Amino acid sequence: MNNLRALYRLFYFALYTLYKSAQIVVSNLVLGTDARRSIRIRQSWARTLLPHLGVRVHILGTPPEFPCIVACNHRSYLDPPLMAHNINGYGVAKAEVANWPVIGWGARVAGVLFLRRESQQSRKTTLQGIADKVKEGYPIILFVEGTTHAGPTTLDFKPGAFKLAAQQDIAIVPAALEFASPDDYWVGDDTFLPHLWRRLQTRYKDAYVSYGPVLRNSDADALLRDAKNWIDAELLRLQKGFGRGL
Repeated sequence: MNNLRALYRLFYFALYTLYKSAQIVVSNLVLGTDARRSIRIRQSWARTLLPHLGVRVHILGTPPEFPCIVACNHRSYLDPPLMAHNINGYGVAKAEVANWPVIGWGARVAGVLFLRRESQQSRKTTLQGIADKVKEGYPIILFVEGTTHAGPTTLDFKPGAFKLAAQQDIAIVPAALEFASPDDYWVGDDTFLPHLWRRLQTRYKDAYVSYGPVLRNSDADALLRDAKNWIDAELLRLQKGFGRGL
């Protein structure tokens, strides 16, 4: 039964993602390119896909609907659709995601900025892209640790977005993303498909996204510190509610 459930969900994920990606491409060809329409289609993809994968999404706080940088911790490959579930904005992903089967094509057509962290020029280009999209009125979803991990609190944040926000008076909205089960973390040497297959076998997976206060500061270090402190405290609060004894 569990294998049949996983097989159905895997096929649904692949086919539905291809369908929604094609919908964006065709609508842009027929109706003209419209980033907001593409992002709305991406949101409808996330809201339909996650329940079919057995993910129960719990939203706490108020998702921002204004131009800002949403600074979020990172747990899993499910994090991007979890954030897209309630935010009509641009995401930022590592460049290699663009080459992933199915996911990469969907990301390229659905409003994602790609970043090569090892390239200083790529970091500059991405930060400029973030600034441009904020000026155009979009929220930006940014996983500020730069990688997934299983620790109870966050890793060190990458400082670039906070420097940008301090210099250009861009609001930062911290978001804590957590799963009720640590088995849903994608970390270590675990490869994508084996981990995905195991988690698709489970009937339900509970994911929580908690949105914090709007932060503004001309001091980048203080802005980063305030965002990190809020996310760390919220992660510990959520984990305590899961009964992890923290």
